[in-house]
Amino acid sequence: MLWTAIEGDTEIMKALCWHGHGDVRVDSVADPVIKDPTDVIIKVTASGICGSDLHLLDGYMPTMESGDILGHEPMGIVVEVGSAVKRVKKGDRVVIPFTIACGSCFFCNKGLWAACDNTNPNAAMAAKMMGHSPAGLFGYSHLTGGYAGGQAEYLRVPFADVGCLVIESDLPDEKVLFLSDIFPTGYMAAENADIEQGDTVAVWGCGPVGQFAIQSAWMFGAGRVIAIDCVEERMAMARTHGKAETIDFTKEEVYDRLQEMTNGRGPDRCIDAVGAEAHGTGGVDAVIDKVKAAVSLTTDRAHALRQAIYCCRKAGSISVPGVYIGFPDKIPMGAFMNKGLTMKTGQTHMHRYMKPLLAKIEAGEIDPSFVVTHRLKLEQAPAGYATFRDKKDGCIKIVLQP
Repeated sequence: MLWTAIEGDTEIMKALCWHGHGDVRVDSVADPVIKDPTDVIIKVTASGICGSDLHLLDGYMPTMESGDILGHEPMGIVVEVGSAVKRVKKGDRVVIPFTIACGSCFFCNKGLWAACDNTNPNAAMAAKMMGHSPAGLFGYSHLTGGYAGGQAEYLRVPFADVGCLVIESDLPDEKVLFLSDIFPTGYMAAENADIEQGDTVAVWGCGPVGQFAIQSAWMFGAGRVIAIDCVEERMAMARTHGKAETIDFTKEEVYDRLQEMTNGRGPDRCIDAVGAEAHGTGGVDAVIDKVKAAVSLTTDRAHALRQAIYCCRKAGSISVPGVYIGFPDKIPMGAFMNKGLTMKTGQTHMHRYMKPLLAKIEAGEIDPSFVVTHRLKLEQAPAGYATFRDKKDGCIKIVLQP
């Protein structure tokens, strides 16, 4: 433990807290406590910094409050168990999915865990913005429940019997940690792309989710994977670990290059693993996005999504694991409709994928730790966020070790 003390009856831990646009700090906060009989408390042993955490850092996500604890990629050891918890016991080593599911509502019973009806206490707020509320999420604003996140020494986990993935092997944390988010997210992205044997799959973004989307595209039978980015170390990882061809969008026009690579047809399946903070080096849309975002007239820069729609072959599929916040504009719906494209999106139905993907790790089919470039202590997290955001020091994925 980095630091702990007792003030009266309140135990104090360290946690990474949001305090405004560009301002995250390691604060001393009260330890979590059991609130419901289905809760457990875990001592966090590892926690990732996710690309979608940068949307919080950069002020794109509404309903954040000063002092909110960040982080939605945690794992750890169970140290306290609620009275109704049956499957998880003290001392278990567990990975925690970023989506929180009750396990018994209409959507959970259909395996649509990220649409859970019962885990967002601020469902009415979310429904006003989205029409209906998604499931609660750890560390990701009050719009998705206001739950404390896992970039901390301890974490309260609701509905623990439903959510906790117990790790019974001695695999190191870094091999299983990403079952909390980015491996299942990349896998569901490939699944949502409806890949057929031999398809050409184009992936926008070679960040961590993009890397796992690339890996997963091969698992679904892709014949060719083409990755689009501009950061050399990320593209190198895609080539080395993902066996992907790459396009540097700062050096080549993506549409023209993809047309050339596919004999004028376009890629069969396109995956937008970038999301709300996409940028481009040219084109009126990218310039307007940047200006609008700077003066708070839009929450999303959708250049990658627009480009995917233009590039995808007729009657192809687009999968969007990249996080969007609100109301991106200039979406080319005419091209989307007239080309007969299909799009699938969504927060990941984590509980559907965690056990099967753990089996792949245990069988040696994949070692997810290949994405880790930086390992930091919790007190180094604010500097880590800046390094990750600015793509400095070859940073692709940071693991915090409280």
